Amino acid sequence: MMIAPIIFCTIVLGVGSVAKAATVGRVGGLALLYFIVMSTFALAIGLVVGNLIHPGEGLDLSGLRAPEGSTEAAGETDFLLSIIPTSLLSSLTSGSILQTLFVALLVGFALQQLGKRGEPVLEGIRNIQILVFRILSMVMWVAPVGAFGAIAAVVGATGFQAVISLATLMIGFYITCALFIVVILGSLLWFVTRVSIFKLMRYLGREYLLIVSTSSSEVALPRLIAKMEHVGVSKPVVGITVPTGYSFNLDGTAIYLTMASLFIASALGSPLALGEQVSLLVFMIIASKGAAGVTGAGLATLAGGLQSHRPDLVDGVGLIVGIDRFMSEARALTNFTGNAVATLLIGTWTRGIDADRVALVLGGGDPFDEKSMGTDHETELEAPAEALEADVTRAGELGDEPRGTAR
Repeated sequence: MMIAPIIFCTIVLGVGSVAKAATVGRVGGLALLYFIVMSTFALAIGLVVGNLIHPGEGLDLSGLRAPEGSTEAAGETDFLLSIIPTSLLSSLTSGSILQTLFVALLVGFALQQLGKRGEPVLEGIRNIQILVFRILSMVMWVAPVGAFGAIAAVVGATGFQAVISLATLMIGFYITCALFIVVILGSLLWFVTRVSIFKLMRYLGREYLLIVSTSSSEVALPRLIAKMEHVGVSKPVVGITVPTGYSFNLDGTAIYLTMASLFIASALGSPLALGEQVSLLVFMIIASKGAAGVTGAGLATLAGGLQSHRPDLVDGVGLIVGIDRFMSEARALTNFTGNAVATLLIGTWTRGIDADRVALVLGGGDPFDEKSMGTDHETELEAPAEALEADVTRAGELGDEPRGTAR
């Protein structure tokens, strides 16, 4: 019931947001390129780790798989024709995910061509997405009952092996996220900015506590903006990079999507072939962008990805509903850290950062004022920020290098 509207909204917003983010000049273009590369890399890491640990092996829950449709026996011509719906609205009601994808891509590219005239439509679809996820959240209130039944049935059929498999997935996901932050993001941050990832994480300690308590990185968005400006990144860079990153740079969610997909396929006795894994990765690159700003969208995006590639595996999503709450904390922490690192990197590449102040703040020389939320320092940086904003605009138009804001 919810898969088709979720996929439609996420794909349209994903495609439309790419066009919108690319119009903000040099900073936005560089940030967008970085986000796409890093999220793709995170998706690939999830596939690699999932293929290495095989968390779903040994469960043998093939009896839970939905029967595959008879459309597989159809010829190539019939398959291609089945993608084209009889009308735009029928694609949302027919139950065909391929038709929904086709129409969503058409609408997304059409909104790109419309430019500013398409912004009201894009905003309307964004509001529809909020409504869809609100309905989904209402449904999720009774999800624990279904999760209890699904896990109880699995444990009853396979014994303690089900608990071991779920624990393997959860522990493997936590370790993967930790290594991604320390090794991948930490190495990149040190190589580009000479900033220690551990100093940055200590600086963001309060935000981490807030995220763990809510299992959502969105609640810390205002504080991240204030702290990135306080640490020495210019206001235009922060204003472009952080909000865009919350829609495009969800590294933890990317790792979760691919690892969970492999777990479900393996648990149901139908592992994904290499070609199916690659196509799933491509779909998740787009779908995760549109659903990124909605709390709890990871599980819905996972169901949509499986529905579009292997509909017989969708019922397996219920297997991980019970542990999704625990995995959401690691997702949110990884997403938040990735956006903080991205802001420092983009600021360095665009010369919109004060390196001396970064060293001072992260070294504890100028603590963040929790009462003013950094507004005093914001006034202090207002003049250089306006200068950089003008340079960014000029660079986007003429291709020039923007001036730095070193003090």
